[in-house]
Amino acid sequence: MFAGTGSDVGKSIVAAAFCRIFKQDGYQPAPFKAQNMALNSYATPEGLEIGRAQAVQAEAASIPCHTDMNPLLLKPQSDHTSQVVLNGKPIGNKNAYDYWRRGSSDIDFRKEVCDAFDRLESRYNPIVMEGAGSISEINLRDTDLVNLPMARHAKADVILVGDIDRGGVFASVYGSIALQSPEDRKRIKGIIINKFRGDMRLFDEGKRMLEEICGVPVLGIIPYYKDIYIDEEDSVALEQKRRQLAEGKVNVAVVLLRHISNYTDFDTLERDPRVNLFYTNNTSDIQHADIIILPGTKATLDDLMELRRNGCAQAIQRAHREGKMVIGICGGYQMLGQTVDDPDGIEGSITSLPGLGILPIHTTMTTEKTTRQVTFRFDGQTCQGYEIHQGVSDTNEAILQTDHCIGTYIHGFLDNAPVINHLLGHKGETHQSLDLVAFKEEQYDKLATHVRQHVDMDRIYQILTNDD
Repeated sequence: MFAGTGSDVGKSIVAAAFCRIFKQDGYQPAPFKAQNMALNSYATPEGLEIGRAQAVQAEAASIPCHTDMNPLLLKPQSDHTSQVVLNGKPIGNKNAYDYWRRGSSDIDFRKEVCDAFDRLESRYNPIVMEGAGSISEINLRDTDLVNLPMARHAKADVILVGDIDRGGVFASVYGSIALQSPEDRKRIKGIIINKFRGDMRLFDEGKRMLEEICGVPVLGIIPYYKDIYIDEEDSVALEQKRRQLAEGKVNVAVVLLRHISNYTDFDTLERDPRVNLFYTNNTSDIQHADIIILPGTKATLDDLMELRRNGCAQAIQRAHREGKMVIGICGGYQMLGQTVDDPDGIEGSITSLPGLGILPIHTTMTTEKTTRQVTFRFDGQTCQGYEIHQGVSDTNEAILQTDHCIGTYIHGFLDNAPVINHLLGHKGETHQSLDLVAFKEEQYDKLATHVRQHVDMDRIYQILTNDD
């Protein structure tokens, strides 16, 4: 298990790296995270839903993703409630207090996640487990399903990942270990320091001191990287993508929603050399962009109301009237329609709102959730993507195109070269887009090489094969 001193320390990426390393070394690894809290999700081949991070890790391990890799997914809908997805299917919304209170549910979530692990372990070896957030939230110890209690069930050794880039790494690593029970402390067999910048020789003394105060070996110090592209799990990454308009590029503005989901939809487009893609809720940026994208959201009505309040809705409508291309994906597609209705309160207290009126569709929220992988045709070529959405629109079109506007429920729509060249072709010569599968394979290999160079793999394998 790769556990963390906190959120966004790099556990998901480190786990993905080891999935690829073990695969390269002849093993059959699989990822596992008992409980994930994220708005980035993915559809399995069976048409079920898991966290995007575990889908990425499965890809790194060269195996199909499966709900057993992430049996419990929490998708925040507000500061206090989340949709609970169990074994790939939504089972309702939970208030945070009720969810974390023991005995508040008829479902034994601990048994569910342990059963999923046991099924996975019978098919793969080793299981690369990922913890969640910080392992030292001692107030949640009794209800924790994903960190040390899960490691105990799996009889897993734990490697603690700390982020030196954010500062305070000595306190966070030492405190994370010191706050464990004696039994759990014994499970922590190593420390990885992540996101190091500068000359690593300057940390030689720090490494020695950390090992001395923690009584646990430092197994590696992984440098910060900028030239390896792995799908991000956390929306924290979006804060670094608030770039400005650029001359000589196609400026693509992704409207920054409060409940934005599946923003990895735009990674391929962002890497296109013709494109300057940025996230914004600035009305001036939206009006001056060449292409405006309304992304997916976990709370369509709430975000639609916010777009009207902050002026972004009017800016999008004005840009469209002026001939700018507008694209809506999933919840963004619903918002571009005439109305969005929620008569049963699926999303909350807002029962109906007018949409932006750009596309001729009406959407009604329903309890049934659509989750599936899809193949579609665009400009005469076969493309792939996946759907994860609540709500039904009164059109059977997977992709609805009108004058300089495209709406679709398909995530991964913009990962396809025919789509990108269609959007950007009028801005210059069409570009031979990269083979996305080959590109991802290259990135996983680069990540594995980067991590191998900076961790003690011999000691990692000693930990894996030691029965103590």
